[in-house]
Amino acid sequence: MLMLGLLAASGAALTAVPASAQIEINVNRADVQPLPVAIPAFGGQQGAEIADVISANLQRSGLFRPLDPAGFIERDLSANVQPRFPDWRAINAQALVNGQVTVEGGRLRVDFRLWDVFRGEQLLGLQFTSSPENWRRVAHKISDAVYERLTGEKGYFDTRVVFVAESGARGQVTKRLAIMDQDGANPSYITSGDTLVMTPRFSPTSQEITYMSLRPDSATVYLFNLESGRRESLGSFQGMAFAPRFSPDGGRVAFSVERGGNSDIFVMNLSSRSSTRLTSDPGIDTSASFSPDGARIAFNSDRSGSPQIYVMGADGSGQRRVSSGGGSYTTPVWSPTGEFIAFTKQTGGQFHIGVMRPDGTDERLLTTSYMDEGPTWAPNGRVLMFSRETPGGAPRLWTVDVTGRILQPVPYPGAGSDPAWSPLLN
Repeated sequence: MLMLGLLAASGAALTAVPASAQIEINVNRADVQPLPVAIPAFGGQQGAEIADVISANLQRSGLFRPLDPAGFIERDLSANVQPRFPDWRAINAQALVNGQVTVEGGRLRVDFRLWDVFRGEQLLGLQFTSSPENWRRVAHKISDAVYERLTGEKGYFDTRVVFVAESGARGQVTKRLAIMDQDGANPSYITSGDTLVMTPRFSPTSQEITYMSLRPDSATVYLFNLESGRRESLGSFQGMAFAPRFSPDGGRVAFSVERGGNSDIFVMNLSSRSSTRLTSDPGIDTSASFSPDGARIAFNSDRSGSPQIYVMGADGSGQRRVSSGGGSYTTPVWSPTGEFIAFTKQTGGQFHIGVMRPDGTDERLLTTSYMDEGPTWAPNGRVLMFSRETPGGAPRLWTVDVTGRILQPVPYPGAGSDPAWSPLLN
């Protein structure tokens, strides 16, 4: 079980920003140019490593261009002393992030500053304290703070991803439930690989996941508490239960039950353990995903002859098809902002990750490859993670932003599929 201590923020009020400060990134422009930012090594123990993590996070977002430290003129900056701004203007840095790391009494303290170089103004000043082993989480917290200040949107770096890790030769693949930081660091494994695991999903608190475990003679949906390590079955059903997902309040789980070739969607109240059947048509209804307000559910159904995306009320009312393009649509998942539904689309012998509005309009395909599937949203609704497979190759985890412009592999070295992104950690 992975345990991460919570960070305590002291002096965490944002420094007042002068009204004249103009540095910002418009994330809604498709032609956004990455902002040149200087991130020198922080002073003190593990200061260089913290700066490296911040730099890598911001670079992977596609919205920032960290400058090469070899070109820095000013060295050994202190978080308590104003930088020599002409030295940073000379290398065309528009923003500067610097900081100091201190370890006292077994506690790690990191002070950092964000500067508008051309105006010579401080935009942000924060201090984080934690246990020393959580230094990467401090770096992710700082990355989120910088991202939010310069884009106006919440960051997504202090998060985790649960997924299915795969190992072994083709035909003898072992699949284990795994969890890691969003940047691929600190992977750990929750299951041993003695059963096939599928569709892991986070609860809104990030402390619990639900997933399906498949044995030759049975399938079970489990709830697993990451903090206590306790695992419990969702219950016994007449038929095979699969594809679970939490409601936004964490009080319910939607899932599918297959009986005699027909699959329908059910919702279980976790307090009473009572379940309600939401669909009853002949065909396969699966992959239920709640809207952020919990009022609606997007799901996949082949009732019209091919897999398509449908939306209904959380009580099963008003079921209607929203996908309208050619090809088949699967794995719908509502964005955290409610703005889009992401999906997997298969057409013309290729797979795509795409997004559409909840009413089916404004469909956009963000990726195209031999096999892309299973999107999951970053908590700010800006980035999607999914699995990509090449002919004869193992699946790997990739990310793409909602414009389709920023497409890249996740820096996790192994094979992985079916990712699910956590909310921001506390």
